[in-house]
Amino acid sequence: MRSDPTKFSLQKQNHVCVKFCASFLLVGLAFRLLLWDSLSFSSVIETSTPIAKEKAESSVFPFPFEVSDSVVVPGNNHSQTYQNVTEKCDIFVGEWVPDQTGPIYTNESCHEIQHHQNCMKNGRSDLGYLYWRWRPRECEIPRFNPNKFLLLMRNKSLAFIGDSISRNHVQSLLCILSQVEPAVEIYHDKEHRSKIWRFPSHNFTLSVIWAPFLIEAAMFEDKTGVTSSDIHLHLDKLDNKWTNQYNNFDYVVIGAGKWFLKTAIYHENNIVTGCHYCPGKNLTEQGFEYAYRKALQQVFNFFTNSNHRATVFFRTTTPDHFENGEWFSGGYCNRTVPFKEGEIDMIDVDSIMRGIELEEFERVSSLGSDKSVNLKLMDTTLLSLLRPDGHPGPYMQLQPFAKDKKGKIQNDCLHWCLPGPIDSWNDMIMEMLVNGSQ
Repeated sequence: MRSDPTKFSLQKQNHVCVKFCASFLLVGLAFRLLLWDSLSFSSVIETSTPIAKEKAESSVFPFPFEVSDSVVVPGNNHSQTYQNVTEKCDIFVGEWVPDQTGPIYTNESCHEIQHHQNCMKNGRSDLGYLYWRWRPRECEIPRFNPNKFLLLMRNKSLAFIGDSISRNHVQSLLCILSQVEPAVEIYHDKEHRSKIWRFPSHNFTLSVIWAPFLIEAAMFEDKTGVTSSDIHLHLDKLDNKWTNQYNNFDYVVIGAGKWFLKTAIYHENNIVTGCHYCPGKNLTEQGFEYAYRKALQQVFNFFTNSNHRATVFFRTTTPDHFENGEWFSGGYCNRTVPFKEGEIDMIDVDSIMRGIELEEFERVSSLGSDKSVNLKLMDTTLLSLLRPDGHPGPYMQLQPFAKDKKGKIQNDCLHWCLPGPIDSWNDMIMEMLVNGSQ
């Protein structure tokens, strides 16, 4: 059979045309992929170079971990799915995850750090505790934005009321905000325990008020913690150092706890009614639980009955991490990484305190909503429990092992290094202010 040469020529031309079109499409696709990769790589270089440059220039915060593909580091693309889902999220339930970003400030860039929280200056060399970030189980809370916070606080006032943990927290906030605008101290009491700062360009006032019991207390203790007489607590009277100023505040962060474990004589209606741990005084042992509940009832009733409508954050108790003893008996905290959930249980004292706090907050929260009181629970207890690595330990003192490496050194396993885990509490306040998460 003979073939038709015309037909064969047309088929050949069509075949060539198809090949040409296919080749053109493949070249276009390859070019598109190449262009996309180049743009992506350029984007990575542009965003990562300043950070890499900053880390290279500073020997203060080298990232101490090797982050594998299986580790989700906040701020990377892996965590983007957690954004904008905080409406039904409990931001106080989650885990600590590695974060190569590190803190916003350094111990050199902030001048508000007290010497016993300035762990790096005092000689702490392991820096792993700086590279963790709190990640709630169901969402991702944004990193604290000092510019946005100061804009929110323009023409406002915020007060931290409570014990030394409140002072620890306010110093953390000051260190972060000072990266945008330095604070001007305008007041301090005789012992420098209560202070007031202003941020002039934002007309924002920040205060810390020393009121470790929140209620009226007669204390006989010097700066070193030496007590010359028992504490006397008036369980039916609030400490007027903070109540007299309450109407000046738009926002309040309030908390107490640990001081109620001290020996104390209890008064109600100006009559001694009992005590906590006072052997030999022929008084009824009522226990710290009784006094702490009474104190919180007074505090919450004050907020609900006040005509002033401030936004109040009630911070739950902070657990300590002393091991093999207490602060006065050789206890220490030398761990270098956070616990995972389930690896540690609260001691009985902290569990009792937090139980009282949650019960009394629940009792008053319904009344508060009826009376238009904006009362928020800042439940930092469990997330703090997981951070045994963030305390000053022996580095509450300058170079504690300079003279004797095996000498007995007092440890601080309650307060937090600055920078340190307590910085994350500001992320939570910001989230609760902006999105109302709890």
